[in-house]
Amino acid sequence: MPGGTPGLAAGLRATVRAVVTGADTAEAMGSGNLPVLATPRLLALAEAATVAAVAPQLADGLTTVGTAVSLEHRKASPLGAEIVVEAELTEVDGRRLVFGFIARPAGADAAGSDADGTGADGTGAGSTGAGSVGAGSGDAGSGDAGVVVGAGTVERVVVDGARFLARAQSSP
Repeated sequence: MPGGTPGLAAGLRATVRAVVTGADTAEAMGSGNLPVLATPRLLALAEAATVAAVAPQLADGLTTVGTAVSLEHRKASPLGAEIVVEAELTEVDGRRLVFGFIARPAGADAAGSDADGTGADGTGAGSTGAGSVGAGSGDAGSGDAGVVVGAGTVERVVVDGARFLARAQSSP
């Protein structure tokens, strides 16, 4: 895919914010029976952040598709909670992209320190701490900088959108 990925380099990042609604719950998504943020919805937010991190750097007609995920959902988020998901591109191997992500309650970064002690302002600037997903879990209040809703990695591959769809439609 010549010319398609020159702008892709480790360090690209993006942040996605969402407020938990009834449609986002485990109960609504069929992944449980409680009105809290569903794990599949947390994953969708993480993937949205990874897409946003690299989309501006892709040549026309190129996009990325998800190929692998590792996710720990550590803390329940009730209706009305605002979640901030930060993703950072950590590895580029040809067309294969690896991202680290971390999700926190909005305001959890207010102390100016991530779980690993590095600064973050919630806008994607500074370190997201995504490379240190083992740190910072806990049950403290939403103002605690160490609270982690979820964390993990997402792998995506750069593809030509039209060719990818043509192959998908011709497959049985």
